[in-house]
Amino acid sequence: MAKNQSQSNWKKKLHEIIYEADTPAGKLFDVILLVAIIVSIALVMLESVNPIGEQYKTELNIAEWVITILFTLEYILRIVSINKPTKYIFSFYGLIDFLSTIPKYLSLIFIGTHSLVALRALRLLRVFRVLKLARFIGESQHLMRALKASRARISVFLFFVLIICIILGSFMYLIEGAENGFTSIPRSVYWAIVTLTTVGYGDIAPATPVGQFIASAIMILGYAIIAIPTGIVSSEISKNSEIDLNTQSCPHCATEGHDDDAIFCYHCGNKLHE
Repeated sequence: MAKNQSQSNWKKKLHEIIYEADTPAGKLFDVILLVAIIVSIALVMLESVNPIGEQYKTELNIAEWVITILFTLEYILRIVSINKPTKYIFSFYGLIDFLSTIPKYLSLIFIGTHSLVALRALRLLRVFRVLKLARFIGESQHLMRALKASRARISVFLFFVLIICIILGSFMYLIEGAENGFTSIPRSVYWAIVTLTTVGYGDIAPATPVGQFIASAIMILGYAIIAIPTGIVSSEISKNSEIDLNTQSCPHCATEGHDDDAIFCYHCGNKLHE
């Protein structure tokens, strides 16, 4: 019984250090982790510079292996310290942690995969937890809720835009023809998308007056269309009341984004702290 209690306390302490940034130990752990990530990315960048990569090839390789092993141990500890490991393994951060660790091992088998270690830059997203930017954490939660609430309307809007691009692209194919670069309907639709989004690569351009008139109309329409998704999401954000969130992570399912006064996990229902 005492052994099980000791093991439970050990896992609880480990979980608090690794997953949360509200305690000094947890913040220190994440700061060290971020420094290691930045150093690792810097090593990959330096190795890509031929003079440096050739002169310090061995030293850079050893340093990268040391960091990779540390990240591997960290990944294992994250799995061990949570009651439901699969929740972390298949979570957003879990997949990033895995993808940022595996390239170095793959480089032993496949040539050219070592540069994928730069994926570790994605792990810098943890800086929001480390600095405890509650305002940004809260705003990101509001934005996610707004995007989920408005996904149906945005989907309809994008479908409508796609239809417009297909219709206008087909018109331009008929009006301009292959001699002006509109060699097929798909290529013409590509031009319509590029023009509607006001990117304008310039690789295809209408030459006839009618085609130029349609292009001008598409460009003006593009500015109006850009504002629509913003309005949809903004209206949903305004409906959400402000909620105080922290970096507290559920020890059972690793779900984050709980209210400051939360006692139970909103995802699995288990108690956040014993």
